[in-house]
Amino acid sequence: MTTAGEQVDVLIVGAGLSGIGAACQVRRAFPRRRVVVLESRGALGGTWDLFRYPGIRSDSDMYTLGYRFRPWLGEEAIASGSDILDYVRATAAEYEVEECVRYHHRVVAADWSSAESRWTVRVERTDSGETFTLTAGFLFCCSGYYRYDEGYTPEFAGAERFPGPVVHPQHWPDDLDVAGKRVAVIGSGATAVTLGPALTARGAHVTMVQRSPSYVISAPARDDLALRARKFLPAKAAYAVARAKNVAVATAIYQLSQRYPERMRARIRGWQQRWLPEGYDIDTHFTPRYGPWDQRLCLAPNGDFFRAIRKGELDIVTDRIASFTETGLAFESGAALDADIIVTATGLNLLAFGGIDLAVDGRPVSMADHLAYKALMLSGVPNFAFVIGYTNASWTLKADLVSEYVVRLLRHMDSRGYATCVPVRDPSVGKAPLFENFMPGYVLRAATLFPMQGDRAPWKLRMNYLRDLITLRHQRIEDGALRFERSGKTAGSAVSAR
Repeated sequence: MTTAGEQVDVLIVGAGLSGIGAACQVRRAFPRRRVVVLESRGALGGTWDLFRYPGIRSDSDMYTLGYRFRPWLGEEAIASGSDILDYVRATAAEYEVEECVRYHHRVVAADWSSAESRWTVRVERTDSGETFTLTAGFLFCCSGYYRYDEGYTPEFAGAERFPGPVVHPQHWPDDLDVAGKRVAVIGSGATAVTLGPALTARGAHVTMVQRSPSYVISAPARDDLALRARKFLPAKAAYAVARAKNVAVATAIYQLSQRYPERMRARIRGWQQRWLPEGYDIDTHFTPRYGPWDQRLCLAPNGDFFRAIRKGELDIVTDRIASFTETGLAFESGAALDADIIVTATGLNLLAFGGIDLAVDGRPVSMADHLAYKALMLSGVPNFAFVIGYTNASWTLKADLVSEYVVRLLRHMDSRGYATCVPVRDPSVGKAPLFENFMPGYVLRAATLFPMQGDRAPWKLRMNYLRDLITLRHQRIEDGALRFERSGKTAGSAVSAR
């Protein structure tokens, strides 16, 4: 139960994968501190509790999507959404952080007071509409960057003409029966690649409709090395071995893709040829205009997506939709597709920091004016940290490091009697969009919602786990960019130097 005016030492926003991991690490490091987690929904788990569409699973292996401090002991490396949710819930129970979580609490706004060295946080009860405030010494935003109340669906001409169900995966109805139905799945990203074979397994014939292709590769559903290691090593050691191996492999594939895109394009094509029927039109349906890892690769566990194509249960149409019709879809090429159900796997909307209105001494924080420090704090915004995971690797790899860094930072402040910590930007540091080198449609649509990055460290975004591991886990806290104060007297002056 939250009371108006309650004082909190560390306030964590969000009880998903990032927020539960952060709560575990902060509570373990500071058992006497008052740690509270505010969650706008009625359950923990975030994405893994919200999304219920058929086949939902991770698109990263669980040895890197799992927490560093708690081994993944499941048999599957590419796990189902329900298994991931069970893992998050079990972690919360084991580390006794469930008692810290307040459900139906949405953070609406947060205003930092330099005089008091505290955040005043306005909270809304999503179940009753009640609003109240509490204060916090440190604000840690772990809300991810997806907007949970609505997905992205572009305007389709004639949508009102189609008489059948039109479903977005983010709001999948429990009673939707697809057996014996013709299902058109619009989209070519990870959700569409997941839904295709999952719906065929339920008896549907699926046609994936894509305006342009994505890279799709097969990945083993089980990690043989990890399973063998468990026979000879303690669970934590076996987990560490599998985690290190998978980090190395993923890093190597990404670096090769960036440095030798044509070679990787040819390698991926070769993998696909081995899975697909002879003579399949790979150029049309599986060859994107962009290079490998300029956007995320789509994983097909044990080649399930390709198997469905080989069995004749899944087709691909690469064309632009002209309109919905009374019987399905009409394309700009003049072709048509009959469908009983249309699924708009057209993406997600992004929302920075859970939509919280941030302010410092009453002055609103405009993201275009602030740089991301080490991609986890904001210039000119004291005692605030956030988690944004990797776009080229597992989200949790970054989330774990950020939480470790926050623990190091708080310990450093405690040992020196500091009340305030704020990153201060050198005016000579240039600015660029935060996701400058990763700009799929859903990022482009929301680019202005996020802070900027700088043109050099510690302001430049590095999508590189191994470099971040050194920087966040081992480098000195006081690096010249952070300003510390033992009281709130001068912390506000840092805002003008953001």
